[in-house]
Amino acid sequence: MGAHASAPLLEGLRVLDLSSGPAGGLATMMLADFGADVLKIEPPGGDRFRSLAAAPVWLRGKRSLALDLRSEGGRSRLHELAAEADVAVASFRPGSAERLAADPATLRALNDGLIYCWVTGFGPEGPYARYPGYEQVVAAKSGRMLIFEGSVPRDGPVYAAVQLGTHVASQSAVQGVLAALLARERTGSGQLVETSLLRGYIPFDIAGLTIQQLRGRHPERFPPPPPQLFGRLPVVGYNPVPTADREWIQLASIVEHLFHAFIAAVDLGEIYADPRFEGAPYLIDDEAKEALRQIVYARTLSKSTQEWMRAFVENGNVAAEPWRSTQRALDHPQIVHTGDVITLDSPAHGVMRQLGPVAKLPATPASPAATRPAVGEHAGEGWRPRAEAPLAPGAAGRGAASGRQAQGPLHGVTVLEFASVVAVPYACTLLADLGARVIKLETLAGDSFRLMGNPGVGDVRGLGAIKMTASKESVALDLKAEAGRRIAEQLIERADVLIHNFRPGAPERLGIGYEQASALNPRLVYVSATGYGIDGPYAHRPTAHPAPGAALGGAYLQAGGVDHAVAGDDFAAMSEEARRMQQANEISPDPNASAVVATAALLGLMAQRRRGVGQHVQCNMMGANAYANHDDFVDYAGRPERPHADPDLLGLSALYRLYRAAPGAGDGERSSWLFLAVTTEREWEALAGAPGLESLAGDPRFGTPGARLAHDAELAAALSELLARRTADEWEQLLTSRDVAGVRADAREPGLFWDDDPHVEAAGLTHETDHPIWGPYRRHAPLLDFDGTPATPGPGMLGGQHARTILSELGYDEEAVDGLYERGVVVTLDY
Repeated sequence: MGAHASAPLLEGLRVLDLSSGPAGGLATMMLADFGADVLKIEPPGGDRFRSLAAAPVWLRGKRSLALDLRSEGGRSRLHELAAEADVAVASFRPGSAERLAADPATLRALNDGLIYCWVTGFGPEGPYARYPGYEQVVAAKSGRMLIFEGSVPRDGPVYAAVQLGTHVASQSAVQGVLAALLARERTGSGQLVETSLLRGYIPFDIAGLTIQQLRGRHPERFPPPPPQLFGRLPVVGYNPVPTADREWIQLASIVEHLFHAFIAAVDLGEIYADPRFEGAPYLIDDEAKEALRQIVYARTLSKSTQEWMRAFVENGNVAAEPWRSTQRALDHPQIVHTGDVITLDSPAHGVMRQLGPVAKLPATPASPAATRPAVGEHAGEGWRPRAEAPLAPGAAGRGAASGRQAQGPLHGVTVLEFASVVAVPYACTLLADLGARVIKLETLAGDSFRLMGNPGVGDVRGLGAIKMTASKESVALDLKAEAGRRIAEQLIERADVLIHNFRPGAPERLGIGYEQASALNPRLVYVSATGYGIDGPYAHRPTAHPAPGAALGGAYLQAGGVDHAVAGDDFAAMSEEARRMQQANEISPDPNASAVVATAALLGLMAQRRRGVGQHVQCNMMGANAYANHDDFVDYAGRPERPHADPDLLGLSALYRLYRAAPGAGDGERSSWLFLAVTTEREWEALAGAPGLESLAGDPRFGTPGARLAHDAELAAALSELLARRTADEWEQLLTSRDVAGVRADAREPGLFWDDDPHVEAAGLTHETDHPIWGPYRRHAPLLDFDGTPATPGPGMLGGQHARTILSELGYDEEAVDGLYERGVVVTLDY
């Protein structure tokens, strides 16, 4: 079994961190938290992103070697280290690593067991592969900035503030490393694992790609979307409400009983006697909907945020959180209780509050280090001695398995999913896309997401569930029946991993609590992926995506990083402000959590395989969204302030923002939009030397970085005038040819981007598959690509679709299965 279970989970794992910036930095930080020996290889001047406020966090637990890879000596030292490493994590742009002899082929030729995890901006192939991979450049090009159009009183795309691509790519990198280590034990070989910030945006397109395809195939059922599809207020109970102290509380009543709990908590039971509100919260009449909203606003304005939150916590069934900045989230009582914020005393920075471990593994816990290395602090050092190699190549020996295997890296792993909607179901799809067998156990009515609508598609429901059920099998059964519970127990006995998203107490009532499940299968990796954790002052409460979005500061940042005024008793003004806030607080908190849940499950699986232990792994939506806001989820003396976009939400500065450009063909009088990102002196020189922009180079106001900073408003005005003379497409072609990040930001909303952008096809970012209702369709690619053990991503499925096959595997004959169906213990749904 290897080392004793009390040893750090990843003790002995040797990781070369060849990355620059937070995407690779966070990934290797998480590995270091669990005991990996991480050597950060950086240029003599250091990683240029060390100046970021959160850099001390993602540097923790590592050692630093400063190597000039342009020199023969630097390359030679890198090769010595790579020959004995287990993992290399790199973020080179395509073509750069080869020039430094740090590419996958070179390093893996020295060490067949090496796992090389490559994180890029746009991926290694396709027309955008060599574009500078800055977070917001990827967001702009993939259409994300269009979903916020209308959240400020101007037309055009809106700056996408939260670093979602970085968050998902960092989690994906950890998952790729762990999955490849598990595969190495089986195959005897390392491999190249690839992900990108662009793949990191895949989780946030819930149904757009599917809808675009169906719109072309069934135009009568899928009419063109209405204007400003993404900017409408939802049903009452799922939107921000104002309070007496002129703050806002985000409601998150995703299901009907949570709405009724809110109405009870605010003592508005009289609405049920009003015929206008029959069927609330699902009101069809717009006048009735707004009348109810006004009544709710009038009531919530009667008490302070603190008073209402006290009542909501006491009620226990109200899903709601106040709008807060990420800095204020550091004091959230539940986050403090769960250890999602920790305090470490750093020699370099003093007392620091910062991200806690990505997940709790009681048998193999993380131990984040307080130390942060100075550049080159560990010159001359090498790998620490180790007693064992973690999940070393299998008995066949290194090199025994060559070429691509027909099985994914998690082949042979069985995962049971007891969950609904997005956060945990999509996490399980991520595991299924890695080759695990995922069996989804649903209620007799099926996952509620199967019946939820999608904006802009009329009465067609369940399209989002296609993505959330992809690559899985399903059994729909009655866990309250003895026979149904026995089926679940038999599956638990055979499973490697169980993941659920129930509130505390519910699994025990269903017979699938941790003690119950571990008694059946002591090696089981049991993952509680909850809203708030399994204990603490908020653990009993429900939540849904807009609540963590409001509580952790992501929505606050996207809305401009300012407190939103409550306009007295002006109902129309309040509703408009709430609409803008709601649009800023879009779907991202759920997929943000999905990425962390998948990481937690793989850490637990690593402990099972390496230490021989099963355990109760814990993660939650609040902590996951702290990771999504990693850039500001830290506090220490002298911390740089988190930058906020300007009031028009164009961007951060003259050289990192959106600009109006000339209308393109087919745009009519509507401007096209360019996103410009210039962050280095070399990029500035290339920009200022571009045809049509030469006047910038000779302007003394812009001659140095300091001068440009001092004259930022004048530089923005000059660029606005110059960039308006050509279309965004023309500027993109010109600027990217000079290696400057200038990309069109309004070409396609995300669904259209994933459906027909040439880069998506060239980079293989969609896969053909076949849905049981809608027939052939293209789904998004997995978030990771493995060159040695590629998995085959599957389609979405129907509720209970695989019940007969699975029951047969459990030993039920045809007559017994028929009996289960006749008694209503098992069903197969047609959705």
